[in-house]
Amino acid sequence: MIAVDTNILVYAHREDSPFHGPAERCLRSLAEGSQRWAIPWPCLHEFLAIVTHPRIYDPPTPITAAVDQVDAWFESPTLVVLGETERHWFALRALVTERRIVGARVHDARILALCRQHAVRELWSADRDFKQFSGGETVVVNPLFS
Repeated sequence: MIAVDTNILVYAHREDSPFHGPAERCLRSLAEGSQRWAIPWPCLHEFLAIVTHPRIYDPPTPITAAVDQVDAWFESPTLVVLGETERHWFALRALVTERRIVGARVHDARILALCRQHAVRELWSADRDFKQFSGGETVVVNPLFS
């Protein structure tokens, strides 16, 4: 299963992104494909926070349009939304202690822990901070440049 990180969701949604075309094609291939794909819940929350933020985008996406976008992704019959289970703490704990993850990067560790919990083989992200997690059972791939 492939999971999608926040930045790919944002690029696919925002037509003013220089990566809009490739990101939209990537998401469309997943949403319209026959294989299961995933979005971690924290990425959906972060998507809403970023695209509607007036200091990030001028103009920001209206909240109704951002919610409509999330609704559209939920229409994909193959979408799985990844949430924490009772095993989450142990997966997160292992990542942050083994890799000595602190500060804002704990959020990235949370995303990767969710992916590992749910047997995600590939996380699509354009965030280079994920390279610190290389070598695990979930491979991080930038689908915009692969």
